Amino acid sequence: MKEITSKEVEQLIGEGKSLNIIDVREAGEVAEGKIKGTVNIPLGLLEARMSELDKSKEYILVCRSGGRSGQACQFLNSYGYKVMNMTGGMLSWEGKTE
Repeated sequence: MKEITSKEVEQLIGEGKSLNIIDVREAGEVAEGKIKGTVNIPLGLLEARMSELDKSKEYILVCRSGGRSGQACQFLNSYGYKVMNMTGGMLSWEGKTE
């Protein structure tokens, strides 16, 4: 599984890169703060909503600590999606949230 650190994500955002970030936490968790521009698709709804994703794009998956997003990466990867897990999740995020 491909991985990226929260620092690397923060740096890419700072450089103005357009990232496709999916937060797989529950809505209540996301309400406490998320990375700007993130799309929330809770892990339990991922299978039903994966048709919303474009297989030609690369996605960074985020959760609280990296566990659920890791599961989501394995699941989406098995269907041919290009995904990376943000290690440490939002617990390691030091950048701005919205």
